[in-house]
Amino acid sequence: MTEPLPDGAGESGSAVARFEHAAAMWSERAGAVPVPVPPEVAGALLVEGASDRAACREASRLLGVDPAAAGVAILPMGGAMSVRRFVGLLRPAHLRLHGLCDAGEAGFFERAGLDAGSVSVCRPDLEGELLRALGADRTEAVLAREGDLGLFRTFQRQPAQRERPVLAQLHRFLGTTSGRKEQYGRVLTEELTPSELPAPLREAVESAVRP
Repeated sequence: MTEPLPDGAGESGSAVARFEHAAAMWSERAGAVPVPVPPEVAGALLVEGASDRAACREASRLLGVDPAAAGVAILPMGGAMSVRRFVGLLRPAHLRLHGLCDAGEAGFFERAGLDAGSVSVCRPDLEGELLRALGADRTEAVLAREGDLGLFRTFQRQPAQRERPVLAQLHRFLGTTSGRKEQYGRVLTEELTPSELPAPLREAVESAVRP
């Protein structure tokens, strides 16, 4: 679902925000006419979905950088298989491109023409990186703050989950309800200090905004 148009900071930020909104609408319609890339957009960070975008935005805040003000759009693609379509849209505008993806999806980025230095790979995925960075106790504290700890305790009692490590249970729990990954992509990242950010997430944000 396309989100409301965000407010950008300054002329460049506003142009980037409008482009992010237009690209999101374009990505939802197969065969749609490509959207024009405004001159204010100098680069793009290509991410798989909304949870990755939420984490990138929060990581940017923690690192004290503003991708929109730097002319960098953060573009969720609705899955790694769409990366070739996005690269086809953006390459003619000669943008700096960087990708953030799960380990199992890195091949899609490679086949779309992004070299290894232009892709930050999460192992096995962004949620796994964030959970390792926080650990089980801190993650459960976030769940309690968000009102989901009771639901997680019920989830842990399911027969398929009882013998699994807590981090594995948490990883599965984050994917059980629509919208939960996006919510926790933001709040788990928010819980970290800049030095605790997972390396792929930090690298993706810093590489995208680097001149």
